Amino acid sequence: MKIHILGICGTFMGGLAALAREAGLTVTGSDQHAYPPMSTQLRDLGVDVKEGYVAGNIPDDTDLVIVGNALSRGNEAVEHVLNSGFSYTSGPRWLGEKYLRGRSVIAIAGTHGKTTTSSMVAWILEFAGLKPGFLIGGVPLNFGISARGGEGPFVVEADEYDTAFFDKRAKFVHYRPQVAVLNNLEFDHADIYDNVEAIQTQFHHLIRTIPGKGKVIANGADMRLQEVEAKGCWSQLEHFGEGEQDEWRVRLDKPDASEITLLHHGKEVGSLNWTLTGRHNAYNAAAAVAAACEVGVEPAKALEALTQFRGVKRRLEKLAEHRNVVIYDDFAHHPTAIRMTLDGLRRHVGNARLWVVLEPRSNTMRAGHHKSELAPALTAADHVLLLAGSNIDWDPMAVTAALDGRGRSFVRGDDLLQHLMNQVKEGDRVVFMSNGGFEGLPHRFAEAWKGRNGRA
Repeated sequence: MKIHILGICGTFMGGLAALAREAGLTVTGSDQHAYPPMSTQLRDLGVDVKEGYVAGNIPDDTDLVIVGNALSRGNEAVEHVLNSGFSYTSGPRWLGEKYLRGRSVIAIAGTHGKTTTSSMVAWILEFAGLKPGFLIGGVPLNFGISARGGEGPFVVEADEYDTAFFDKRAKFVHYRPQVAVLNNLEFDHADIYDNVEAIQTQFHHLIRTIPGKGKVIANGADMRLQEVEAKGCWSQLEHFGEGEQDEWRVRLDKPDASEITLLHHGKEVGSLNWTLTGRHNAYNAAAAVAAACEVGVEPAKALEALTQFRGVKRRLEKLAEHRNVVIYDDFAHHPTAIRMTLDGLRRHVGNARLWVVLEPRSNTMRAGHHKSELAPALTAADHVLLLAGSNIDWDPMAVTAALDGRGRSFVRGDDLLQHLMNQVKEGDRVVFMSNGGFEGLPHRFAEAWKGRNGRA
């Protein structure tokens, strides 16, 4: 069977391409832009990727076109598919109906932490010898790839974003998991949802798909998730968090959460001393252990696995260290995630000067929905540099003015880079935060700093 994937360089669709190739299908694809890590992964798979959404990029002998949710009516490739009578479907529907049916599925949902928690679960299952399959919206460093078929349970990052131009339901309703983790729920995706209630409805629909003998594992401290639960839950339900009432309770043994203890029904099941930091990652770990427990992994074994968890590419990834300056690359799309990441990092680095270089690139942040929340989210930083070109619909002074002289905005990435090079000193920590390519600034700064100061 020959399939063509429109939007193949997105993390989800690129992972789908990997699964299809592994299943023996012939895969081609096209996209408007391609950049690492997905472009590299596709090249290594031998997938032919064409640049641009033009009719001629879809082979005439294609049996099925899988349409990414970034494409809409009026797109030349979409119009060609419709006018030519190609069979077409969405990525989530293909995954749910053609790939996941009959498998034990663990779905990880939530506004924040999906990629990291999915990666944790997949690694725990791998460590335990269960040979899991997975499709994750990032690259777990323990695996080096975002997707594989596997033989055991399948771990899927379950996104609440819409499915396709012809199916406006959330992606995750297609997956029909036996186990679902609900990390948290906040307003996001303003280009799709009018308010947080609309997102809660989609989470309710996900819960409706889980069998009675299945398990919902939810953040016990999240009020919006509690409201979703109140709409109805017909499956087994457990909570994680720091509350006495949570079935899976986390105790922070160090303020930066680099050492934690996990309790199940009030009984200690083990401790974890690892390389990750932040309360949010402690919660992610609790959720991952709880999910792995549902497919037979003992909690102590799961915690042992997490001592060897290396994190995820672009999730506070340590990109480089030269002359005592540590450079991180972080996928940032929401003020809450920014705040949690920086709070954990601040506790970890102590009094070192912390630079945050931020591109407000998500549709929601570009539209200004979170502009009042950005400055409070950046409190842990000593200096904030904002790349705010013509792609945002609001005045960056709304953020920088609230940072008491610690913030500055730039229209051009080159100017920002030059300022950073002039101001950073040995001992500083620099975090680049964007959910896009960020004009290659993280790698450009790392190379420039290395070149100026010699090899460390």
